[in-house]
Amino acid sequence: MGIDQTWKVGALAEASGLTVRTLHHWDRIGLLSPSRRTAAGHREYTEEDAIRLYQVLALRRLGLGLETIGTCLDVGVDPVRLVGEHLAAVEAALASLTALRQQLTGIQAELAASRTPEISTLIGALGAMGGADPERAQALRHHLDADRLRTLHDRTAALGPAAHYLLEVEWPELYRRAEALRTAGVEPADPRVRRLAARMDELSSLFNGGDGEISAGVRAAWRDEPAAMSGDPTTAPDAWHDLTDYLDRARARTEA
Repeated sequence: MGIDQTWKVGALAEASGLTVRTLHHWDRIGLLSPSRRTAAGHREYTEEDAIRLYQVLALRRLGLGLETIGTCLDVGVDPVRLVGEHLAAVEAALASLTALRQQLTGIQAELAASRTPEISTLIGALGAMGGADPERAQALRHHLDADRLRTLHDRTAALGPAAHYLLEVEWPELYRRAEALRTAGVEPADPRVRRLAARMDELSSLFNGGDGEISAGVRAAWRDEPAAMSGDPTTAPDAWHDLTDYLDRARARTEA
């Protein structure tokens, strides 16, 4: 690939296995646009555009939606780091499951021999089954019943790898942007704030299936127990109150 090489839309579509229609759509939504014009005014894709295309396709293979991919790339998130983080999470989960398998195998052998397993072994197995965020789970249990907790868990699992990026990349970025607007004195009725709140609600629906009780319960957990929900014990008890009220006022203006 030469440093000055460029591609017209048809050539790039053929090289990437996409359709011209797809590239035109991605151009319209601002996900991937040709950044150079010829002397005759024709738009062409540059080498940097081709690199972005590769990143888009790589993240798309992980199950991310186009809007999420755009957010990841536009805020300068390194896809290599994202994949590395996901790989690390998968490896940690595999290690945890392997440890649980070994513990359960030992318990099964003890029970089959009519022996009582060591209490430490039983406690270890219970801990392994409890999940990586027991404090967050406990906070949610304060606000959601068992059926809604199960729904939340099942829908999160169904999202697959995309769940990690929605929760760990896009959602925090939306909150960061909203907090920046709030501290800058932008009114909640501003279209920028309302769009952020609407996107947060879209993401919320992916996880709760449109169940308002789940949405309200999760919000209440963040409001009442932000340290447990964020995983940061230093989080102040009222850390989310101002921003939550700000976003709720933006939602109220949208509904009105």
